[in-house]
Amino acid sequence: MTERKKALVTGGATGIGKSAVLALARAGYDVAINYASSAKAAQDTALEAQALGAKTLLVQCDVSSDAAVRAMLDQVGEAFGHLDALVSNAGTTATWKVKDLESLDMDEWDRTFAVNVKGMFQVVRASVPWLKKGTNPSVVNTASIVGLRPGPQPLPYAASKAAVVNLTKTLAWNLGPDIRVNAVAPGWMEGDWMERMLGDKYDDLMGKRAKLTPLKRCVTADDVAQTMMSLIEGNRFVTGEVIVIDGGFTSST
Repeated sequence: MTERKKALVTGGATGIGKSAVLALARAGYDVAINYASSAKAAQDTALEAQALGAKTLLVQCDVSSDAAVRAMLDQVGEAFGHLDALVSNAGTTATWKVKDLESLDMDEWDRTFAVNVKGMFQVVRASVPWLKKGTNPSVVNTASIVGLRPGPQPLPYAASKAAVVNLTKTLAWNLGPDIRVNAVAPGWMEGDWMERMLGDKYDDLMGKRAKLTPLKRCVTADDVAQTMMSLIEGNRFVTGEVIVIDGGFTSST
């Protein structure tokens, strides 16, 4: 019997992370699910993955702490023995009033970079020994369209995602040929994240964005997970790339 492949998904309790966990489970992976505070959501995601045949491991960890990240990877490595895939998806954002630079809290700026940039690097770095034991190992980072072009999102979030784009390319250079490293850059995505960002304007603004998109809708978490899986399972000669997932919006505006 062929051994199931192994994966780690950070920020795996909800949204893109949850969709990635379930997509990996469907594809025959056992999955370690990292979460920071969403314990109940992580447990629910694990149960759904188990129903798809996956063995799961729940690991609480704030990825901004290198000691915690290394302890998490020790736990994952002990349970799984190797990793074939890492989805580095943990992320956070800051609050601000659009075009009001003084509204930014610099502690929130530091926290955003600590999770989205430093945290991503720390998770990748600690995963390397286990990925090298895997088969055709692949890393997929979650960037964002706002890391590639300006928009109304909080400055620290956009700047952190631009850093993820650069770090993805730099890591691909450093970890090749053993490990491929790519990223996805979703556009405006349906669900809780954008609801928090747009507030009571969510339905109106998402509807307008969909009308301006060639494929006439906004991206979903499952769309992102599907692209992640194509980078993990195929595209064996692709590394250092950032795949935009926005239904063609940025190519038509």
